[in-house]
Amino acid sequence: MARVRYGARTEAEIAQAREARSRLPDIWSTGVAAVWESDPDAVAAVLPPPLKPSARPLVRANISKVDLPGYPLGAGSVAVAAVHDGHEGWYPLVMPMTHERALTGGREVFGEPKKLGEVSVEREGLVVHASLARHGIAFVEIRGAVGEPLPLPAPATKLDFYFKFLPAVDGEGFDADPVLIHCTRHEKVRRLERITGDVVLRESMYDPVADLPVLRVLDITIGEKTSDQQGRAVERVSADALLPYIHQRYDDPQQIHDGPPQGSVR
Repeated sequence: MARVRYGARTEAEIAQAREARSRLPDIWSTGVAAVWESDPDAVAAVLPPPLKPSARPLVRANISKVDLPGYPLGAGSVAVAAVHDGHEGWYPLVMPMTHERALTGGREVFGEPKKLGEVSVEREGLVVHASLARHGIAFVEIRGAVGEPLPLPAPATKLDFYFKFLPAVDGEGFDADPVLIHCTRHEKVRRLERITGDVVLRESMYDPVADLPVLRVLDITIGEKTSDQQGRAVERVSADALLPYIHQRYDDPQQIHDGPPQGSVR
């Protein structure tokens, strides 16, 4: 009988796939990063419990082109500074990706708020323009001129916070209590330059980062980096406490609260 591709894989095939994942080479990206000080009340308002605001109300936008062999990827994020159990990190609100392949592992394994979108990083001489767009709206745009090279930072460990969950099959909340994920990234940088410019946030009902105003730009850079990541489930969180924030994950703000359509076809 011919191989049935939806059939079970053998133990050898599973082991081979696991070994291939463990031997991934460094994958470098070219990206623009901006950090700004925002309204402290606005930053606090987007943080689901048990996350708490950090000492400074910071927002960070990353916009990158990733050099995947034969499969270049645009990847971005907008995140706010947060603290959990004494650990300083970032809570991403939206992570646009240009390919569905990048969504699957991020959303299903780590709980990352990834969505399909348009990611642009352009450099012409000393002029840089980078943007994140969805539904025809460039809701984040970073523009500026490249200045002096910066000293390369030492390899660093960075932390992001995610919530991993599944909406309930009956439309009422979740199938189980959500899980708070600590995602640790080990990052290396091989080029870094300062940008003098500005950050523009545009109104979007789908990606309302304009609610986190740019009060003071602290840093804009362009550089090349590589990183790996490891996730850890640290605790179950209250379903009731997280539910009011779940619209952050969906374009339809009512999606998580809707029950299945009456008489829906199975």
